[in-house]
Amino acid sequence: MPGRFVTLEGGEGAGKSTQARALAAALEARGARVVVTREPGGSEGAEAIRGLLLSGDTSRWSARSEALLFAAARADHVERVIAPALADGAWVICDRYLDSTRAYQGGAEGIDDAAILSLHAFGARGLMPDRTFVLQVPVVEGERRAHLRDAGVADRFARRGPAFHERVAAAFRAIAAAEPDRVRLIDAARAPEAITADLLSDLTS
Repeated sequence: MPGRFVTLEGGEGAGKSTQARALAAALEARGARVVVTREPGGSEGAEAIRGLLLSGDTSRWSARSEALLFAAARADHVERVIAPALADGAWVICDRYLDSTRAYQGGAEGIDDAAILSLHAFGARGLMPDRTFVLQVPVVEGERRAHLRDAGVADRFARRGPAFHERVAAAFRAIAAAEPDRVRLIDAARAPEAITADLLSDLTS
């Protein structure tokens, strides 16, 4: 199976990490080589930036600073992990990517989408996924899941209020509406196995 770049997006507690692992296992069972990674992070330099972004008070960084830090982390991640894996013919499944920056710092915090895309064009050389799945759950359910996942110790983004996360969800829907050839909206309130089956069907049909 030729390699492809797949990203999983969505709000807090949508099940992105769970689906990344499950989808990788399903693809490997079909003979694919798969690299599972995440953002922010995925490379040594990007993981260092991850620590800066996710820890501290919610007001530690401005939206502009966040956008720049995410772009820097992504540049290192693409150069050192994603691009080499794709060049080697592997599938890459990434838990969050550019669309999270567009939704969180863009749609929810007001940074112009063109500015975010310009940073991406420079830092990550404009690399876009072949397919993006946006996992959707109601904000209240996502918060409940995230609270259980984090054992009550949430990061800077998870601690922001429901109004913020509703804006994030709306931004993801807007991205999907604008880019239907790349982005699929997925009902993530269902059984995990059903979600994985839908993702696999989309990628292999």
